[in-house]
Amino acid sequence: MSFIEAVSSVFSKYAVFSGRAGRPEFWWFALFNVIASLILAVVDYLLFGHEILGAIYGLAVLLPGLGVAIRRLHDVGRSGWWILVGIIPLVGWIVLLVWYLSPGTSGVNEYGSPSA
Repeated sequence: MSFIEAVSSVFSKYAVFSGRAGRPEFWWFALFNVIASLILAVVDYLLFGHEILGAIYGLAVLLPGLGVAIRRLHDVGRSGWWILVGIIPLVGWIVLLVWYLSPGTSGVNEYGSPSA
């Protein structure tokens, strides 16, 4: 899956929390968010001196980001509710990172068939 395909796939499933998302879809979208946030931070600093566009962008990608994160957990056979483990500082973040980096279950699992 290419960068453009992954990002457009996430945005086309704007608030979809069912199904599965493979590692490429999740990580390409994460890279897109980092790049967009950096660009918007520079533009915000130059134009406004504080974060206005970044806050608007953050709100715009909240649901698709949450959706792809939950679908990624589904891909490794975990319930989407496991995203709440991220509330635990450091340990929760490490657990989520390990799951996000893990390969998905091969074949069909309780959340559907693997994405391309």
